[in-house]
Amino acid sequence: MLDERRMAVLRAIVEDYVATGEPVGSRGLVERHQLSVSPATIRNDMAVLEESGLIAQPHTSAGRVPTDAGYRLFVDQLATVKPLSSAERRAIQTLLDGPLNLDSIVDRAVRALAQLTRQVAVIQYPSLRTTRVRHIELVELSPARCLLVLITDAGRVEQRIIELPAALGPETTAVLRAKLNEATAGPSLEEAVADLDNLWQGFAPAVRPSVQAVVDALKEIPRSGYQERLVLAGTSNLARASADFPSFMSVLEAIEEQVVLLKLLTDMSADSGKVAVRIGHETTQAGLEGVSLVAAGYGPGPAQAHLGVLGPTRMDYPGSIAVVRAIARYLSRILAG
Repeated sequence: MLDERRMAVLRAIVEDYVATGEPVGSRGLVERHQLSVSPATIRNDMAVLEESGLIAQPHTSAGRVPTDAGYRLFVDQLATVKPLSSAERRAIQTLLDGPLNLDSIVDRAVRALAQLTRQVAVIQYPSLRTTRVRHIELVELSPARCLLVLITDAGRVEQRIIELPAALGPETTAVLRAKLNEATAGPSLEEAVADLDNLWQGFAPAVRPSVQAVVDALKEIPRSGYQERLVLAGTSNLARASADFPSFMSVLEAIEEQVVLLKLLTDMSADSGKVAVRIGHETTQAGLEGVSLVAAGYGPGPAQAHLGVLGPTRMDYPGSIAVVRAIARYLSRILAG
């Protein structure tokens, strides 16, 4: 464990290197930070930090740069998260000002993440398997067709037009609507639809095939691939930071492989509003050795999806953590209705 002074030296090296991208020397630390010791003492401290694997010297006679382990210790020792500026708060507040349909909310949120952090932003749509049903609407379009509308507690709206073997009629449609809402209240959508197999038994034989057709359509919704959808913004920010990546093309390829990002996001955070950070080799993904990911879960109650920002290990961690946490909390609040 580092003593207070050496932790301050490491913190100063990280902050200077993030700000300038240039290796940090002892004299520069003394000039820019109130460390209250001589350059010689700072050099001794830097030697200890280097022996501990927390900083490294890129080449002879150069200053020092943080290693993945150095960044990790810096992040773990953050006493407070950087407060949002007035401009950042105003930008995030715009999430509440537009339409409250899920697509619009996610689009505005991912753009705000990218703009405020200047990193690549990614948001996962809430999974239909873990969301709960807010309401089911069933509308008779014609004797042979009906419209099924599912609204989840995460704001997802799914619609299906169902071809019916036999007409349900207004009264049966109303009864079926009530039974579906009663049966799906409480558990997750995936759990709720699994218990609908015997719903047809409460109806007259003539309409049972149509009731089962509606149930089958509802059971199919959680299996839709739409739940794995990711939305990205700010990929152009990678070009600005391309020199910070050991292999720029590998990073681009990993981002295009959305399944890689999805796995990283879901592995990192299980709680709404809780921020997790993976740094460099901690991603355990080939091609992402020079990348950090700051992510959080969001949703009313337990996390139903995840969001985050991806950038070089030389990123503003306090600022990125603050923005990711704030937007996750805003999204959770909006989806809670």
